[in-house]
Amino acid sequence: MTDSRMNPKVDEFLGKAKKWKEEYEKLRNIVLDCELTEDFKWKHPCYTFEKKNIVLIHGFKEYCALLFHKGALLKDPRGILIQQTENVQAARQIRFTNVQQIEEMKAILKSYILEAVNIEKAGLKVDFKKHEEYIIPEELQNQFAENPALKTAFEALTPGRQRAYIHYFSTPKKSITRESRVKKYIPQILNGKGLNDK
Repeated sequence: MTDSRMNPKVDEFLGKAKKWKEEYEKLRNIVLDCELTEDFKWKHPCYTFEKKNIVLIHGFKEYCALLFHKGALLKDPRGILIQQTENVQAARQIRFTNVQQIEEMKAILKSYILEAVNIEKAGLKVDFKKHEEYIIPEELQNQFAENPALKTAFEALTPGRQRAYIHYFSTPKKSITRESRVKKYIPQILNGKGLNDK
């Protein structure tokens, strides 16, 4: 089937797909029926409305999914939207493990996609957690107390870099592990670099 709305990069992606190929194709047809523009972003089929991201099709080991970029704003009367991790603020997924599930949910998926388009048309935005609302782990606060230059350097980082460090330092359950992570990255913070900066 040739359609002017189909993106050759997505055709290539589907051609190379080893897993979830049939599911991807089914999801693609459903989304294209909703009059969205097909694009290819972040190495996945992405569908937009007036250049605004609406949904993305992606796959994992255990499932494939339709990811709604502003899924947190959808009403979700069926309770099918999944927040990948507690740190994901806006996006939500609907997960599938076979084509049959997608076929059975076709009408529901279309209604969610159209609601996502309406959210975009209305110009609604996800209310992101304010940077100040992130809890700085005690182990990092202790280092700030010992080394005021570290606190100054940390506060000079972009909010995204600060969040990445806070998340990385807070994740381990044991204080000793959190402390060793903080100590390891002190030079990087003092050099004004983010967690993954070289």
